[in-house]
Amino acid sequence: MSLYAIGDIQGCARELWALLDQLAFDPQHDRLWFVGDLINRGPDSLAVLRFVRELGAAAVVVLGNHDLHLLALAAGNLKYAHKSNLDAVLTAPDREELLHWLRQRPLLHHDAERELTLIHAGLPPQWTLADARAAAAEVEAALRGENYQTFLLALYGNQPERWSPELRGLERLRFIVNCLTRLRFCSADGRLALKEKGEIGSQTPGLVPWFQVPQRRTRADRIIFGHWSTLGYYAGENVWAIDSGCLWGGALTALRVEPLPLLPIQRQCAGYVVPGED
Repeated sequence: MSLYAIGDIQGCARELWALLDQLAFDPQHDRLWFVGDLINRGPDSLAVLRFVRELGAAAVVVLGNHDLHLLALAAGNLKYAHKSNLDAVLTAPDREELLHWLRQRPLLHHDAERELTLIHAGLPPQWTLADARAAAAEVEAALRGENYQTFLLALYGNQPERWSPELRGLERLRFIVNCLTRLRFCSADGRLALKEKGEIGSQTPGLVPWFQVPQRRTRADRIIFGHWSTLGYYAGENVWAIDSGCLWGGALTALRVEPLPLLPIQRQCAGYVVPGED
């Protein structure tokens, strides 16, 4: 059996299938981990959603910010509707099945045997891995509960910017979502800087990549994540970043998890959106 973690696809179905052909992927024997952002902005989000859903037990998917954006749109939250091209999903005959399936996906996957954790974006330095797993479970329960639409209608916003165990309700859930699906940079004391999106070195003074905060409590934990296309493939500090900007004309990355060693395998992408014009 082979196991691969796949970077942000964002609707680039052709590139995903080409990469899986390159890997000689066999869903009967092999397994895939997806770091989220299956959809949006690329040319065929519907095909990607259907394909990954049909993989069943052969695939693990953690939710990214664009996946949550689809769920928010479907729930009536139109704040960022202008930044999406998801009409094909929202008008598909199997729309409700796809949305229900997506709401059941986790925000964090931990493989204790392999000592690896899969998330979409980042973790604040205050959290241990146990904290992160418990926090992710809170959001998962909200997404799967009867009042999930209330949560999705309050999804967007950059506040609160710093973790406190005293956070409650929708503010607490929003902070958790922002860490797990949007975080790139933060301050040394763990204040999220969600507007910073560039390469390392381009950030406002006083900010650091979340995984380079010296007192980060998950420094000993091995984490695979995506979301940060301007970072590209990165391995260091016990993290592997695998969003290499397929949508923007970069590459789609598969990180071989098994057999060891961890090894990136990439497929160049044509690019569907010009950087800076999204």
